Amino acid sequence: MRSRTPDRLCAEAVEIARQAADEAVGAETVGAHLGVQADAERVVTHTFECLDAAYRGWHWAVTVARAPRAKNVTLDEVVLLPGPDAVLAPQWVPWSERLQPGDMGPGDLLPTDADDLRLEPGWTGEDEPAPNSVAALVADEDVVVSDPDIQPAPARAQIGAIAAELGLGRSRVLSRLGLHLAADRWEKAHGPQTPMAQAAPASCASCGFLIPIGGSLGQAFGACGNEFGPADGQIVSFAYGCGGHSEAAVIPAPPAPSELILDELVVEPLQLHPDRTSGSVEPDAPAEELGHS
Repeated sequence: MRSRTPDRLCAEAVEIARQAADEAVGAETVGAHLGVQADAERVVTHTFECLDAAYRGWHWAVTVARAPRAKNVTLDEVVLLPGPDAVLAPQWVPWSERLQPGDMGPGDLLPTDADDLRLEPGWTGEDEPAPNSVAALVADEDVVVSDPDIQPAPARAQIGAIAAELGLGRSRVLSRLGLHLAADRWEKAHGPQTPMAQAAPASCASCGFLIPIGGSLGQAFGACGNEFGPADGQIVSFAYGCGGHSEAAVIPAPPAPSELILDELVVEPLQLHPDRTSGSVEPDAPAEELGHS
């Protein structure tokens, strides 16, 4: 094995390496010489401290080399490399993984991968046999097929009717994983553990504004139809609730004031001011002058 001891002439070429770094990046950003490392036979890398405040913990790496039996050291490259304490940019994450619910706006497109685990193949009718094919004729009782390898196929009309009833016809539908992820999101946003549900008089299961939804998720979720509710038009858990429950207690109306009683049997004398003839009194007149008891 070849020794990884730094080549003597290359290791001594500190000033050559520094001059190359100064010319490449500027002398004001090149600091003290930190060390030397042998990369290969007659190939050595000198490291210098980086004084740029934006690259704290980084260092300049200047690689020099020399040819066999040559005494002249030549420059290979000057690069900026991070050290153990360097401030690095966060790891790059694809945009599809950075996207969060609610980030999409009008005109945005979010393509789904062909192997998206949230989806599974649905029924589109593309795998139906052609009308005049042998597989389609097998379903006809009047046609006899002698080939035992041909299995009877269900009628096209029958398949289409079942698919329409189930709401199919899409190339892909939600898988079990996709259903569970949707249920977890809805439960977190409008579930029994939310502060609104904790203070509600009753759950959505008994609310008249709850609109049922189809599918397996319809056993635990529905849509809110109360325009004054905090979840109007959104999917809510049956265990969710709010103050807009249809059977919530009605706030009692304030009591009506008692009927005014006019006493016409008692006459209270009212003394007027001597300087006034209009019948009015001074605003600051004593209470006894106003006829109050």
